[in-house]
Amino acid sequence: MIVCIAEKPSVARDIARIIGATSQHDGYMEGNGYQVTWTFGHLCTLKEPHDYSDKWKVWSLSGLPMIPSPFGIKLIDDNGIRKQFDIIEKLFSNADGIVNCGDAGQEGELIQRWVMQKANAKCPVRRLWISSMTDEAIKEGFNNLRDQKDYNSLYLAGLSRAIGDWLLGMNATRLFTLKYGHDRQVLSVGRVQTPTLALIVNRQKEIENFKPEPYWVLATLYRDVLFTATKGKFTSKEEGENAFATIEGKPFTVTGVQKKKGTEAPPRLYDLTSLQVECNKKLGFTAEQTLNLVQSLYEKKVTTYPRVDTQFLSDDIYPKCPAIMNALFKTTFNGHTPYRNIISPLGHKPLPKSKKVFDSSKVTDHHAIIPTGVVPTALTDMERKVFDLVAKRFIAVFWPDCRFSTTTVTGSVDGIDFKATGKEILDAGWKTVYVKESKDTLVDEQNEKDDEEKTLPEFNKGETGPHTPTLTEKATTPPKYYTEATLLRAMETAGKFVQDEELRAALKENGIGRPSSRAQIIETLFKRKYIKRERKNLVATPTGIGLIDTIKVKLLTSCELTGIWEKKLRDIEHNKYNAQQFIQELKDQIHDIVLQVLSDSNFCISPTQNTDK
Repeated sequence: MIVCIAEKPSVARDIARIIGATSQHDGYMEGNGYQVTWTFGHLCTLKEPHDYSDKWKVWSLSGLPMIPSPFGIKLIDDNGIRKQFDIIEKLFSNADGIVNCGDAGQEGELIQRWVMQKANAKCPVRRLWISSMTDEAIKEGFNNLRDQKDYNSLYLAGLSRAIGDWLLGMNATRLFTLKYGHDRQVLSVGRVQTPTLALIVNRQKEIENFKPEPYWVLATLYRDVLFTATKGKFTSKEEGENAFATIEGKPFTVTGVQKKKGTEAPPRLYDLTSLQVECNKKLGFTAEQTLNLVQSLYEKKVTTYPRVDTQFLSDDIYPKCPAIMNALFKTTFNGHTPYRNIISPLGHKPLPKSKKVFDSSKVTDHHAIIPTGVVPTALTDMERKVFDLVAKRFIAVFWPDCRFSTTTVTGSVDGIDFKATGKEILDAGWKTVYVKESKDTLVDEQNEKDDEEKTLPEFNKGETGPHTPTLTEKATTPPKYYTEATLLRAMETAGKFVQDEELRAALKENGIGRPSSRAQIIETLFKRKYIKRERKNLVATPTGIGLIDTIKVKLLTSCELTGIWEKKLRDIEHNKYNAQQFIQELKDQIHDIVLQVLSDSNFCISPTQNTDK
């Protein structure tokens, strides 16, 4: 008998139906030579300190650092989990083979491996690896099962992450709570949680300590077009008034007209972070809501695996795209076919295959989030909104670039230069996908800044005429509070502010946390009352600020250093770094942190002390 183990009952039911295990039993299904059972996410966890030693039952500085050797796992203390585990253990004991059907990612691998270890499974194990839950994908996956050993590096990365989080979280939380906690307040410290909180706290301090500085902008209105002085800001009012006096009453002369054509490529497909960012910006969804919604869409078979950090498709997906497009063409929501008009112009010719979309070298385990080709039905309103974003992004990448013309007009008044720019869309291209009818006006959903870019009237070099100058006093503004969207981007790039899409992609390897864990980290900060929401803004509470002020160890608060850890974990997953070395480095760092904090509370570990040893 072959035992298949999935991560949740709903997934197990789909798999059982496909492979013919139709007989229902308590905790599993059976048939056609298969038994299909399931976990409920994590059934096992790393042991807690008191499970290893009596001296660790009580929180004390003398008991630090706590470094188990070896680490062990245990069942989570829950009656339902114990009952299901007993069923799994019995099935494994009589199995001829096991198929690991866990979520195709690092955490999914860890969940199932721990259950197999705890159940002392001895038989051969193969791995089901799929990127969508469609019937076709499940069938194809069972036809291409691989030896579980092929995924050992994935498991080691997940195990290293769990042990690393345990070592740092357990030790640092006790250390700082015992050293600095007041009234028994627990100061929770985490490998990803603390640097994320530090981002929010440090930004908030920048805002609170910000002192606005005045400046003056010289501009002039000529032929109903506002021209701004190219000199930029005047830092003193007197300087600005002198410039204003120089040009007042004198004619404005057009010194140049330059037109330049350009193109804008379609936005890249979604990875999880970019989808969470978009949903927060456009729909007001939290990162956790978006993850839950796109996970539900995956389980309903209408979108692909969501916990991904690539925005590319592998080349083998290209032949499947026409069928996906055809399913979207047929999709109906409330009697409306939302995608028919934006797919029709793509018909009757092969879909273009761009390297910006299809690049197998940029895809490891999973590709970008796209529709599966299953026509969606029975979606909730929130699910439909997320699906709509995914569907339109998929359609848009097959449209041609947007073509535009930028006009720059320069002018001069008595030696002071001015400039105005305008933009004209020559061919909307992919932006057509994002234009919708809203009463009597067309609204561009995708690029709100286009509303500010106006077409300039015709100007001729050498023309001259009267103008109306203005001198406007303004003030520098503080940085903005983080929203979930901007915080996710900051986590993705280890705190660096990056707008360029290609550079941001290059920094992802050193981001903090995994795409699938960032939403949970943010929610943890809320639950521990370290941050709160004020409208869309994320604001640190006095408790959160106090925690970061207390922690003087740079290793624990630095996004950059935490990003280095994340890079090593990724390298473990791809067989480029040794898991044992990573754990040993963490053990050494924990020793250093404990010794230095106990001896000098102001000690700060420098970046050079956390590089490879």
